[in-house]
Amino acid sequence: MSKALGSDQLEEFILNRMRMSAVYQPAMLKVLLEAGGEATVEEIARALLSYDQSQIEYYAIRTKNMVGRVLTQNGIVEPIKRGRSVVGYRLNTETLSETQRASLNALCDRRLAEFIQQRGDGLYAHRRPSDGYVPGSTRYEVLKRAKYRCELCGAHEDQIALHIDHIVPRARGGSDDLSNLQALCMTCNTNKRDNDDTDFRGMLNSYDDREGGCLFCEVPADRIISENELAFAIRDAFPVTELHTLIIPKRHVADYFDLYQPELNAIQSLLQEQKGQIEAHDSSVEGFNVGMNSGECAGQTIFHVHVHLIPRRKGDVAEPRGGVRGVIPDKQSY
Repeated sequence: MSKALGSDQLEEFILNRMRMSAVYQPAMLKVLLEAGGEATVEEIARALLSYDQSQIEYYAIRTKNMVGRVLTQNGIVEPIKRGRSVVGYRLNTETLSETQRASLNALCDRRLAEFIQQRGDGLYAHRRPSDGYVPGSTRYEVLKRAKYRCELCGAHEDQIALHIDHIVPRARGGSDDLSNLQALCMTCNTNKRDNDDTDFRGMLNSYDDREGGCLFCEVPADRIISENELAFAIRDAFPVTELHTLIIPKRHVADYFDLYQPELNAIQSLLQEQKGQIEAHDSSVEGFNVGMNSGECAGQTIFHVHVHLIPRRKGDVAEPRGGVRGVIPDKQSY
């Protein structure tokens, strides 16, 4: 029998000695305190689950992509939208009495009970620890290798929960070896499901592609004025206007249309950053031209993607109307 703890001891532990890397300790103590001192493992697990935002996101995706879609297609419910996003569902119960609603609710309970009894232990067998659990040390190695990004869409762990995915699903004989594991965000993993064995890890390695002799693969460090994980910014060596800036992906890729979505995100972030810095540095800047040349006939001379950020000032040309249409001079004015 454990010794009884006083309020002061518990308070001191919670305030001073509780070292938290997750919500689990205070959540478990809350369950025990509210239950009078004892609780089952399942009761504690349910409480921990209530704090797990990734599970809410997991089932929100299933609500929209699966059950909500089926009930909508059958004319039972209608989606509630904010813009183009589905934020909820509506079941029209205006013609139902309280007794009818209770009866229909009981009917749903009956169908649930019948289904659970029929499926038994196999209902969520694919999600049980014995079948799907990945040890923490293995999870760490997979995420470290992926640099804490989804190996399909590039999402970072701070943006959405990352899952450890079996490339060849266990249901199809896939092993737990590191070579069969990859990091996928919850959305990509949910969409992949267990019927696809596509290996996305090569995409991560391709971010390191460089080409010897390429002007932008070998930019001296002292020319770089800003960078993030996937792109960097330099001043143009032959500026069209003062502070003309280039935003360049680190990966060697020739065509803008071959960029990965994470690279587009990285370039956009630097464009926004440099725009703000240029405006703060030079108050005469009142506009920008933003663009890239894709292909030799479009004027591309360095076949490593680079996006031009060209500051514009009032009076820098006699007639600015038409802007980028000036790539074909006769078409600039219209």
